[in-house]
Amino acid sequence: MTAMRAEESAGDDRAVGDGGRSLGPYQISLAYWIDGGGDPERYLSDVWDAAECERVMVGYWRRYCRRALAEMDFKTLARTHNGGPHGAEKSATLIYWRKIRGHLNDPTSE
Repeated sequence: MTAMRAEESAGDDRAVGDGGRSLGPYQISLAYWIDGGGDPERYLSDVWDAAECERVMVGYWRRYCRRALAEMDFKTLARTHNGGPHGAEKSATLIYWRKIRGHLNDPTSE
């Protein structure tokens, strides 16, 4: 998750992206938050907390790519995070995966 946090927000827990639609260290939208089991009433208070975001991300992966989570298939996990429930099937998410892979291969980004 460290690589995704580095790519999404450069470690800035207060990052805002996508015209205000994606927030926090992992740039999570409200729809993703809800899909991952996050409380929609707590989104605006909790999305800034990396640990809460990570809990929601795992919930999201359990819902949409359970096998990849069990196998720690980082490529599928990252592409699903970036592209939604079918993100691993979208060619557009390959660019994101290359960026994540670069962070994984860069010892200074860990």
